[in-house]
Amino acid sequence: MMEAVVDGLGMLVTTPIALAAGGGVAWGILGGALPGISPSISMALLLPFTYGMEPHSAIVLLAATYVGAEYGGSIPAILIHTPGTNAAAATLLDGYPMKLQGRGGEALGISLYSGVIGGFIGLLVLMVLTRPLADLALRFTPMSYFALGVLGLGVIASLAGPSLLKGLAAVLLGLMVATVGSDPVSGVPRFTFGQPDLLDGVAPILVMVGLFAVSELFLQASREVWNRASSASARIRWPGARMRRRLLKPQLIGSAVGTVEGVIPGAGGTIAAFLSYNEARRWSRAPEEFGRGSPEGIAAPETANNAVAATALVPLLSFGIPGSNSAAVLLGGFLVHGLLPGPQLFDENADAVVGLYTGLFVANLSLLVIGGAALPVCLWLVNRPRPILMAFIYALILSGIYSINGSLFDLGLTLAAGMAGVVLRVLGFPLLPAVLGVVLGSLVESNYRRSLLLSGGAHSIFLEDPAAVVLLSIAALLVSGSVIARIRSGSKQEHA
Repeated sequence: MMEAVVDGLGMLVTTPIALAAGGGVAWGILGGALPGISPSISMALLLPFTYGMEPHSAIVLLAATYVGAEYGGSIPAILIHTPGTNAAAATLLDGYPMKLQGRGGEALGISLYSGVIGGFIGLLVLMVLTRPLADLALRFTPMSYFALGVLGLGVIASLAGPSLLKGLAAVLLGLMVATVGSDPVSGVPRFTFGQPDLLDGVAPILVMVGLFAVSELFLQASREVWNRASSASARIRWPGARMRRRLLKPQLIGSAVGTVEGVIPGAGGTIAAFLSYNEARRWSRAPEEFGRGSPEGIAAPETANNAVAATALVPLLSFGIPGSNSAAVLLGGFLVHGLLPGPQLFDENADAVVGLYTGLFVANLSLLVIGGAALPVCLWLVNRPRPILMAFIYALILSGIYSINGSLFDLGLTLAAGMAGVVLRVLGFPLLPAVLGVVLGSLVESNYRRSLLLSGGAHSIFLEDPAAVVLLSIAALLVSGSVIARIRSGSKQEHA
């Protein structure tokens, strides 16, 4: 641990990690403050522009954007009753009532203070858990990796929405897209339709930007304009000693919930925010204040969703399985720079892991300063006409994608993914399973094919590997349990 600390301090001096962390936090706050522009979308907008950056700084820039956006979403939630991110919907329940009471600055201060605490606790959990889990994964065989990929896809599909069938269908759609290109074993072109641009497959970055960002812009164009905010209500007031003591319990609850929910793939900051809100109300000495302007109702969800920003990276760094939309985009950042998250990352590119830890530490520290300084800019952005903002972001997306390879074909694929994303959203299909199907498709297929080569085509090899048996059994139990739970829920509604 001490060696990692020393290496991290050295990287702060010799690399632009600190600048990347500060820039990512600032961009994340601005993106999170715009209603509808989630952390994953804020990261996806930056992803094309990281191609020309040094790998360590690029990864830190994306991760710091995640940190900043989780706080940024609370700004419009408190000031204009419109959550900037899904997780900030829990903050809105007490943040906006506090603003109506003339305590908007106090609510913003509690949000920022609690978010920083949650971020540091999440980072500590990330540093403690990731390496032991990665060491365990080093013992995996191709059969185990196949089973791990299936488990990750199964968990994401079962937790990503109210319909398990739609979640599994989204996974299959992503896996189908992953088969486009050259066969990983024989090299024979598949589903390229004579297009040489498809021989290398569909780049995950194009799918991520299209599904997350472009589809959201298309939908935002048809929605009502959000409210306007006044600068008088946006002066941060930091909590005093007495208030900090009162916030300690909900912050501990939020940290615990955020840690658990972040480590579980598919759960994410939204679930953690609402769970921590409910638990904080249950254990509060003044539960009647919740929903009417309780500081505890802000502290718990803000601590939880910022803890998730770090702990969601545990399955990504340990196993290469992203646990949230934002972690999936960060995985794309790793892949763009030739880094493969998973157990081998700690041996082959240990400096990238140390750089990420260091960058997250700087990001959470700089959030205290940038969070307050960015408020005037956030207010200015929120008060701009929606068409102007959407047009600017749309131009940013297209210029970023074109700058990667200078390819109009890539622009077409991104727009196609965006239109597909609109259809999926309208029909109620979750996007994360589809994205992970594209990202993890090669992992699942290559290890499946490798396993069959080892066994001469016999599928019994998956039953001969203990780790594979355990992982596949867990996947089957989770999916079947989700099916049973939904059947029971449907029968209860019918009898109600």
